[in-house]
Amino acid sequence: MNLLSLVFGFLAILRLCLPASAVRLIESNALNICQDSSNFTATYFNVLFTPDNRTLTFSFDGVASISGKVTADLTLYVYGYAIPQKTIDPCKTDKMKGFCPMNAGPIDVPTASIEVGKDVVSKIPGIAYTVPDLDATVRIYVNSSATGESITCVEARLSNDKTVYQAGVGWTTAIISGLGLAASAFTSTQGHSNAAAHLAGNTLALFSFVQAQAMVGMLAVHMPPMVQSWTQNFQWSMGVIRVGAVQKIGTWYQRSTGGMPSTLLTQLTTTSVNVLKKRKRAVAESPTNVIVRGIKRVGLKAAIEDTNLFLTSIIIFTFFALVVMIIVLVMKMVCAGLAKRGRTGPAWGYFLAEWDVVARGVLYRLVFIGFAPLSIFCLWEFTQHDSSAEIVVAAFILASIIGALVWAALKIILLMRKSISMHRNPAYVLYSDTTCLNRWGFLYVQYRATAASFILVVIGYLFVKALFISLGQSVPIVQTVALLVIEGLMLIGVSIVRPWMDKRTNTYNIAIAAVNFLNAIFVLFFSGVFDQPGIVSGVMGVCFFVINAALTLVLILLVIYASVMAVISKSPDTHYKPMQDDRGSFIQSQVRLGSELDDLGAAARGDMAETKY
Repeated sequence: MNLLSLVFGFLAILRLCLPASAVRLIESNALNICQDSSNFTATYFNVLFTPDNRTLTFSFDGVASISGKVTADLTLYVYGYAIPQKTIDPCKTDKMKGFCPMNAGPIDVPTASIEVGKDVVSKIPGIAYTVPDLDATVRIYVNSSATGESITCVEARLSNDKTVYQAGVGWTTAIISGLGLAASAFTSTQGHSNAAAHLAGNTLALFSFVQAQAMVGMLAVHMPPMVQSWTQNFQWSMGVIRVGAVQKIGTWYQRSTGGMPSTLLTQLTTTSVNVLKKRKRAVAESPTNVIVRGIKRVGLKAAIEDTNLFLTSIIIFTFFALVVMIIVLVMKMVCAGLAKRGRTGPAWGYFLAEWDVVARGVLYRLVFIGFAPLSIFCLWEFTQHDSSAEIVVAAFILASIIGALVWAALKIILLMRKSISMHRNPAYVLYSDTTCLNRWGFLYVQYRATAASFILVVIGYLFVKALFISLGQSVPIVQTVALLVIEGLMLIGVSIVRPWMDKRTNTYNIAIAAVNFLNAIFVLFFSGVFDQPGIVSGVMGVCFFVINAALTLVLILLVIYASVMAVISKSPDTHYKPMQDDRGSFIQSQVRLGSELDDLGAAARGDMAETKY
C-alpha cells in the first residue's frame, strides 16, 4: 500500500503541471473478456460517470448465453493494486432487477443514465478524477448463484480524460530540433565549425532520443497508460502525423492499387477497440471486437487507419524533404540575386558556388534523420500487404536509404584510412576538403576523427532495432528480449569506445544509451515474463515517465542554450575546447574562402577545392 501512496503522491504533483479541466469524469469505452468462455460477448460498450451531478450514463450491446440467477464479484485495480472486491446481487438491487434472473440472448442497452448515491460518490478519492493517464481497471466475475462457479469474466479500463499526451510536448520538441539544426547550419556558414559541430551533435542526440522513445511505444506489449501516452508525444518523429489530405491520398492510392483500406476509425460508434492486455487474457478478434497492439495502437491513438500508416510516414517525410530542398533552392536564388548587385558576403558567396554540394549534403542529413522510421514502416509493410504497389514502394525506399547511408559510411571509412596513410592523421582529408565535409559531414562531425567509422555501427544499430520492431509485432516477448540485448550491447559499446568528439558530448550520449537500456528493462517487465504483481508494473510506468521526461528536458535545454550562444555570440567557438583531433586546423575558412590567404593555402595544398571525393 505504501508503493501505491508514493505513486499517487507523485501524480498529485504532476497534475499541477497539466492543463486544468472543469469537468470531472471517469469513463470506459471498451469491455474485454478475461476468461476463456463463450457465455458472453461484448460488441459495444460505453460508460461515463460524472461525479458533479452523480450521473452514470451507459450504453451496451452484447450477446449472453447465461440463464438463471447470478451474482457479480467486482474488483478494482489501481496501478496494479487490488482494492478488496465487492459482491453485487442483481436480485437485491432495485436498479438491476432486469438481470434477475439472466436470460440467454442478445442484450441491447441503449443510452441510459442512472443517479448514483452520495455515499458511493464520497468513497471515490478526488485524485482519481485528476491524475493523468489513470491506470485503473475494474474486473467483474459473473458467478452462478446455484453452484458458485464463475460463468464469465469481463474487464473495463477506466479513464478520467487526463493525460500526459499533450500536443505541446510534441510541437516543442519538433520546433526545438528544427531550430537547432537551422542554427547549426547558420553557424557553420559563418565559419564557426567547432560551435556548429557541438550544436549539431546536441540536436542529433535530442532527436535520436525522441525517436528511441517513439520506438518503445511501437512495441507490441502491454504498457501502462502513462507509458503509452508519453511515447505517443514523439510519434511525429516517426512520421505519424495526422493530416486529413494525407489520409485521403493514402486511401485513394491503396484502393487504386487493389488494396482494401481499413475503416476501423469510422466504426468506433459500433465497435469496441481494446488496446492489448496481457496475452494470457487476450481474446480472439471479431468484426465487432478488435484488439490493437504495437504499431497499430500508435496509429489508433493518432487517429490514422492502420492501412494508411505506411503511406502517411512516407508522404510526411517526402513533404518535409521537399520543403527543405525548396528552402535551399530559394536561398541559392537569393544569393545569386545579391551577387549580381555585389552585396554577397564571403560566406554566402561560398554557398552560391557550392550550393549543389550543400544540397546533396542536406539530402544525406534528411535520409539519416528519417532512416529509423522509414526502415520500420517499409519492413512492416512487408507483413501487412496493404497493396502490391505499396510493397514495391517499400522495397524501393528501403533499398535506397540503406544503400545511400551504407555507401556514405563506407566512403567515410575509406577517406579516413586514406588520410591516415597519406598524412598520418584521420582528420586531414575529412575536414580539409569542404566538398567532403558538406556532403557527408553530418554523419561524422559529432565523432572524433579516429572514430568516424562508428557511424556504420549506428546505422546497423538502427536497422536491427527497426527489424525487430516491424517484423516482431506478433511475438512481443521476442521483441522485448531482442531490444534488451541490442540496447545492452550499444551501452557497453559506447561506454568503452566513447566515440563522440569530447567528454561532454560523450557524457550525455552515454546517458541516453543508459536510459534506452533502462527502458528496455522496463518493457521486459511490462511484457509480463516475470509475472510480477501489478503494482510493480504500475510503479515502473511512472518511473519510465519521470526518467524519460527529465532527460528529454535536459537535452532540450542543452539545445536551446547551444543555439542561443551560437547565434548571439561573436565567437561561439570559444565556448568549447579545441578538438583533440586537430580538425579545426584543417577546416578551410568558408568566410574568407575568396581571400588571398585562402588562395595561397589552396595552392600550397594542390588546390584542394578541385576534389575528386
